[in-house]
Amino acid sequence: MTSFATAVHYQVEVHDLHAHVWQVTLIIAKPHALQLLQLPVWIPGSYMVREFSKQLSLVKAFQNGSACVLTQTAKASWQVHADPGQALSVQYQVHAYDASVRTAWLDAMRGFFNPTSLCMIAIGHEQQAHTLEISSPANCAHWQLATALKPLKTNAKGFGIYAAADYDELADSPVEMADFWSGEFIAKGVPHRVVVTGAAPSFDGQRLLTDMQAICETEIHFWHGKSKPVHDRYVFLINAVADGYGGLEHKHSTALICKREDLPRVSQVSASDGYVSLLGLISHEYFHTWNVKRLRPASLANYDYTQENYTDLLWFFEGFTSYYDDVLLCRAELISPAVYLKLLGKTINSVLQTPGRKKHSVAQSSFEAWTKLYRPDANSPNLSVSYYAKGSLVGLCLDLSLRQSGHSLDEVMRGLWKRCKAGSMQESDLLQVLKDLTGRSWQREIKAWVHGTADLPLKQLFTEQGVSITEEHAPLTQQLGLRVQENHAVQIQTVLSGGVAEVAGFAPGDEWLGITVKAGQKTASTWRIKRLDQLLMLFGQHKSFTALVARDGQILQLPVRLPPNDQRVWRLGIKDPNKVGQWLAGQAAT
Repeated sequence: MTSFATAVHYQVEVHDLHAHVWQVTLIIAKPHALQLLQLPVWIPGSYMVREFSKQLSLVKAFQNGSACVLTQTAKASWQVHADPGQALSVQYQVHAYDASVRTAWLDAMRGFFNPTSLCMIAIGHEQQAHTLEISSPANCAHWQLATALKPLKTNAKGFGIYAAADYDELADSPVEMADFWSGEFIAKGVPHRVVVTGAAPSFDGQRLLTDMQAICETEIHFWHGKSKPVHDRYVFLINAVADGYGGLEHKHSTALICKREDLPRVSQVSASDGYVSLLGLISHEYFHTWNVKRLRPASLANYDYTQENYTDLLWFFEGFTSYYDDVLLCRAELISPAVYLKLLGKTINSVLQTPGRKKHSVAQSSFEAWTKLYRPDANSPNLSVSYYAKGSLVGLCLDLSLRQSGHSLDEVMRGLWKRCKAGSMQESDLLQVLKDLTGRSWQREIKAWVHGTADLPLKQLFTEQGVSITEEHAPLTQQLGLRVQENHAVQIQTVLSGGVAEVAGFAPGDEWLGITVKAGQKTASTWRIKRLDQLLMLFGQHKSFTALVARDGQILQLPVRLPPNDQRVWRLGIKDPNKVGQWLAGQAAT
């Protein structure tokens, strides 16, 4: 490693691949006499205190080769007594074995980190220039490096020194290191790099690039039309694994995780459901380039990395992004309107099957993301509703309502971008843009849909937009009021409020072993089950049976009585192709 003349400089290198340990050196050119250091406790975009400092060890400080007095003052805070006239060097190690997109990872196959997991904040120097220096592991000469940070001095494989204007930019720039696949495309003049780690030999990289280019061009056009895009570069970091799904947005990049089998394959003609989901994830995270990374809640205009940062607007920033992610796949001609409506139907049914929607508004869900959405348990569906899912339906209702007067949510989003100067936003800004656009107040709708708990007026709006609704019998799990995991046994995950299973006495964690059902007037038979669908064969016309459940080492007998199946799920269809086509193409109603 070499030193670099900058206010704050980080040197990151592999200490031990097999022990999963990074070595970090922080160099502060002009420290304070009492220099404070802080490691973030959360990462923007993922609203949960994750206690990154629990992975730190061996923290030491030096000046001119001599040890300095260093004291830990809190769970993620340190102070160093330093000479302001000399550079301060702080060294420590970080254990990294979290394969998510939020923290850090290191093994013999791959290295990845978000700087929020590795880079302490030099308090008082946050607004000064930062540099990040990463060296290639000696025993991984085949590795490459990818990040959206601007290179200052790097080699052909990407290792070397990168620049950040301040700590926020550094924190917002994940780093991927591996023997990965890499491709590039240009979208509306902006260079985009796509990095895929862990792909199988059947991976069709060219198809992925072509489809991603269509998504990016569609979204740039959505926000800017023919004007110059707001960003000058973008990097997609995709980690393909045996089982996983998720993403985290950044200003010039995104880190994604997907199932290896969901990547497109050579000679595969039609897109698999998994690949469509991956394209939806890509669309979602890229839309965040504008909606949350630039246009953002006023309360998150300046991040406080030491504690929770609250906002009640995630229904807008995550929910509306969730609305547009699949709509924009339609506009990019990557899915058909019929496929879109199928995906939309799943979201609607998911919300309608969540009892918590009657107790928790999406504004409350946004504010309490730190303790509810990001810390789910077996009872979460009974207490809360997802601001992603219901928030997307709020966006849908606004869009379809606006279309009745010849307007659209597209105009609102661009109006907010202009009004807020691509910066901080409040709910009042949304209301003002809606009023300026339509000439009337939308406070009643926002109060009911966002701050209320009543169901949304989806049926009426779908009818007026040419979408048909077919109500079908609910599946057995919904009739019972259960969410289960089936893997050689039926494991109860969630018991929904007011459902048959709750009345019978089921509890989360129960293992449903079998049932006893009457075989005649005086006889009964007992059956082992491993899947819930076996029940339909076993109880036949009987609406009452006894469930045999294992709980805490005991076998319980729970009486179950199924009422008539009056619960329904929605299946959406196209009644008026012209209206549906105009809506999903983003065209004005005629």
